[in-house]
Amino acid sequence: MCGIVGILGKEPVAGTILESLKRLEYRGYDSAGIATLTEGEISRRRSEGKLDNLAKALSEQPLEGCTGIGHTRWATHGAPTEMNAHPHTTDKVAIVHNGIIENFRELRDELSESGRQFSTETDSEIIAHLVSQNLETGLSPAEASAAAIKRLEGAFAIGILFKDEEDLMIAARQGSPLAVGTGDGEMFIGSDAFALAPMTNRITYLEDGDWAEITRESAVIRDARGNIVNREERIASIAAALVDKGDHKHFMAKEIFEQPEVIGHTLGAYINPLKQSVVLPDLPFELATLPKMTLVACGTAHYATAVAKYWFEQLARISVETDIASEFRYREAAMPDGGLSVFVSQSGETADTLAALRYCRDQGQHIASVVNVQESSIARESDFLFPTHAGPEIGVASTKAFTCQLTVLACLALATGKARKKISRDGEIRLIRSLMELPRLTAELLREEAKIATLAHDLARASDVLYLGRGAHYPIALEGALKLKEISYIHAEGYAAGELKHGPIALIDESVPVIVIAPYDAMFEKTVSNMQEVIARGGKVVLISDPKGLELASDGVWATIEVPYTDPFVAPILYSLPVQLLAYHTAVAKGTDVDQPRNLAKSVTVE
Repeated sequence: MCGIVGILGKEPVAGTILESLKRLEYRGYDSAGIATLTEGEISRRRSEGKLDNLAKALSEQPLEGCTGIGHTRWATHGAPTEMNAHPHTTDKVAIVHNGIIENFRELRDELSESGRQFSTETDSEIIAHLVSQNLETGLSPAEASAAAIKRLEGAFAIGILFKDEEDLMIAARQGSPLAVGTGDGEMFIGSDAFALAPMTNRITYLEDGDWAEITRESAVIRDARGNIVNREERIASIAAALVDKGDHKHFMAKEIFEQPEVIGHTLGAYINPLKQSVVLPDLPFELATLPKMTLVACGTAHYATAVAKYWFEQLARISVETDIASEFRYREAAMPDGGLSVFVSQSGETADTLAALRYCRDQGQHIASVVNVQESSIARESDFLFPTHAGPEIGVASTKAFTCQLTVLACLALATGKARKKISRDGEIRLIRSLMELPRLTAELLREEAKIATLAHDLARASDVLYLGRGAHYPIALEGALKLKEISYIHAEGYAAGELKHGPIALIDESVPVIVIAPYDAMFEKTVSNMQEVIARGGKVVLISDPKGLELASDGVWATIEVPYTDPFVAPILYSLPVQLLAYHTAVAKGTDVDQPRNLAKSVTVE
């Protein structure tokens, strides 16, 4: 995850910004930069690679100025080069940006037609040009920024400086986290409280849609409608900042709300938005000629592979086997020569998954892994690594790592389908665009949290809960049931909706809530038919669907959760969020230990 730091200070700020950026190294990055105002003029230093390189550049060419912004970049749009490193500048503004600008192609074309010249391959640069173009029409810096922000689609956090404006910084947040820090005649912005901890413990978290006009004496915060709003200032201790929960009560909640940001970073690692295609490095195997794929994982990661099985078989028309690592490792599976085995793990240290990997290597398989820890055992023992870029996940119940696993597997399935000539160019563009919408749609869906929390208070009284889904949403039903079990300790089971009549329907009565995951897609009518069987027997149905699905099928249900419409291809990723929130708020209502549920560990390194 990229990191942002900004300071309106009393002394030269470049060194302080550099130290704050070092506190954000845990988020991951591959380039960095700082821009300051020196006698009103914008100056900057950038470097590829680690912050030591930026420190060397600053040593050779120091930056003066008491106003500045800094950034650690994990390459998304554009390679991890000095040219693409932030801050991006024009002759009027400097900006830092975290996230994805979904409509940047259209904005870039529009700006190019008006004569503006671009020097990078990034989506972020269009923000600097949009603001500059607005300034040229006579708008004030705040007005120019607000007008530009309104045109951006996607999930983002932004910091902006202006030529000749030593006492002004603009900050904005949509989906990606951003905090404002208050000092004594100084003000700060940062991606989290940890970055700001040496400078201030007075932290105000911007909410979605907020933008702030910041001077050394105050911050005026406006919501998406332009209304001035008050956001609570919190006092964060240095110790708390080391393991910052942001403005959330639990790490699990923080990590659920980080998903727009981390999904965006993961997409940026695998998609070239200008070419509208998946871009993979040179692989030690040919996707086009693979005879078979085997996907192996444990727990939540196994449900990610179960969704991916649908994607690979439907998009690439390749035979795919999925299995739980603890079973796969002992059944001595027969494997074709030259097959690809993919191992999925958040930690990269899961003992059963690692043992299964070694079995597959002995069987002559190509070995790839999808992991969140790039220095892990599974990563080191793989022929090729597909990182998830989820950032540190503290909560034992996986949330953002799961959706990032799904995102990586979706990109890999799309690339495989393209390599095997099973997807047309038009189809590829459509699916790429649906993936690029995910950060914005996840941020939109998270605004339903309050409604889901209210529903969870009623769900917390249940002893048994069933989850139903069809197709690629059947594994999401399994994942929803697992989440509820592991953090709320309520017995829950996930079923393929078509299996209802083959046994589970015997459990239905008025005391058993049934969570039905049913987007309006090709399977919708069949899923709703199964749902009606539940309603006819007095079951309490919670229908999770998009606006069309709720319009057609919400009669007789106990409660509904609305999910934004998206392409069926990426819907399983989006529908993961409401089942996470439902489990989280049910656990909170019951008073259980959300982040460290009993008997569970984050990484299972023994059999």
